[in-house]
Amino acid sequence: MSAALACCDMPTLLDRIRQAHGWTQTDLAAAVGYSQSWVSKVLRGVQPLTIDQVRELSRRLGIPAGLLRLGDAGGDDPTNRRDFGKAVALALLPVPSRTPVDETTAATLTAVTGGQRRLDATTPARELVRGVVAHVEMADRLHERAGDGPLAAGIAAALSEAAGLAAWLHADMLDVGSARRYYRLAVDRACRAGHDLLAVYMLGSLAAFEIEADDPALGLAHVAEARRRLDSCPHPTPQAWLRAIEALGHATARRDEQRATRALLAAERAVEAAPATAPPWPWVFPFDAAKLAGHRALVAVRLGRPDQALAAFAEFAGGRGKAACRTAAPKQRAAVMLEVATAVRQSGSRWRDTERVDEAFRLAGEALETGLTYASERIVQRARRFRREYTGPVTESVREFDDRLGVTFG
Repeated sequence: MSAALACCDMPTLLDRIRQAHGWTQTDLAAAVGYSQSWVSKVLRGVQPLTIDQVRELSRRLGIPAGLLRLGDAGGDDPTNRRDFGKAVALALLPVPSRTPVDETTAATLTAVTGGQRRLDATTPARELVRGVVAHVEMADRLHERAGDGPLAAGIAAALSEAAGLAAWLHADMLDVGSARRYYRLAVDRACRAGHDLLAVYMLGSLAAFEIEADDPALGLAHVAEARRRLDSCPHPTPQAWLRAIEALGHATARRDEQRATRALLAAERAVEAAPATAPPWPWVFPFDAAKLAGHRALVAVRLGRPDQALAAFAEFAGGRGKAACRTAAPKQRAAVMLEVATAVRQSGSRWRDTERVDEAFRLAGEALETGLTYASERIVQRARRFRREYTGPVTESVREFDDRLGVTFG
């Protein structure tokens, strides 16, 4: 079931429901009011379903419609109809409300979150968020059902991960209030799980969000709280990551170059001290010299040091390798591209170099196109900020960017 949920394999999910009831295909057909041959085609994945049909199936099988999060009847569009399988899988259709928690519950919840994270790389947040929120709510109910039992901690940790993803999606939609609420839920459930490192990860993620949302002072406060929780874990990876976020906070808050530099040096020392072994969960990849270079570049952009920023971006790209840069998620690539564009624009503005300005707007235009394609309000908002910060002459490249952005600047 976990594998089917993670892969959004609807025929397998329906077959597991059938097996859970001990039904034959004929029994399932009778329960849903369709023919056995129709059911057979659905289970073999050759019969597409519409969302209206899913609603009907849910009523006949006694599945609460609220779990499906599919909206009002007749209000869905053809795209949603074709993509119903993903929506149902992400809404945790196979988990009925009376199912007791057991030793597989936390693993199942984590598997669903993993599948949703993979979808985030190629799916607009607004298309994914309803399923993720439904998953968070289901996980919260299961956590309540676990009470103070031995399974509660594992379910709380799984819930924290799911809430962190919900926060990320809402941040991408620029729903700041909801993003904060889910980040705080993620931190709280990580604390209930007794998992300090998970709490640190969620606090650091919240700090990075607040810094990007133009509240760096609050972000730095979250970093400080996260560092206090790290006393019990001296592993260099979270230390380096938090110091890098702290540096960005200082650079954004008051362009405090001295404190930002100190934080970056501390992060560098932590990176050098990191063992060759895998980092502790929930960090999946090491925070290495290349990733630190990426943060150093962001700090330099905030401090208005374009030459340093471009050199650090080159180190970041070289450290990761060209193949790794090409395979990065589109929205992640777009965010980095806008930062590079800002550094190029800063250098061009300083030297009144129109060629550099044109290159900056070309890069920013590519990033904007990605933001529009994936309906990422976060990327589009960054593109707007990029344009607002430019006060030079309006060249042809600038006019093309304005046309795509749909705004007019005097």
